[in-house]
Order: sequence, then C-alpha cells, then structure tokens
Amino acid sequence: MTFEVITKDDLKTLKQEIITELKTILGSQNEQKKWLKSADVRELLNISAGTLQNLRINGTLPYTKMGKTMYYEYDDVIGILIQNKSA
Repeated sequence: MTFEVITKDDLKTLKQEIITELKTILGSQNEQKKWLKSADVRELLNISAGTLQNLRINGTLPYTKMGKTMYYEYDDVIGILIQNKSA
C-alpha cells in the first residue's frame, strides 16, 4: 500500500482552485439574459399570466413571438418598472 502526503501548500492550491471555479459558476449565473420568456417576466414583475397578457394587449410591453413562445426584451421590462415608479 502506498501513501501520499498532502501538504498545506497542496490544500491551499486546492482551495484556490475551488474558489476560482465557484466564482466562474456564480458569475455566469448573475449575467442577465437579453431576452426573457413569459415565466421569467411574470416572476420578475410578480404578476399573473393574465396581467402579462394585458400588458401585451394594450401595448405596454412589447414582445416577440417565435412559434408559441413569447420573448420580452429585458430592457423593456425594466423600462416598465421605471415608468411606473412612484416618487
């Protein structure tokens, strides 16, 4: 049976590799997508599917339809929040 000795430097290197990998993973999750699906918009605005439909119908929120899926531009969704901001 062979034994390998792990030194403090080995552990520090491993720690640094883990931290770097976690930063990469978490950093990529925080990047905002340019286009959002309906479920993402409903969650972001905390609204129902019916309210989202009303925003589309009355032209408040522009959208793009590809097949059966509706996409909303992130900047448009944020724009609605800014326009309806109360002082």
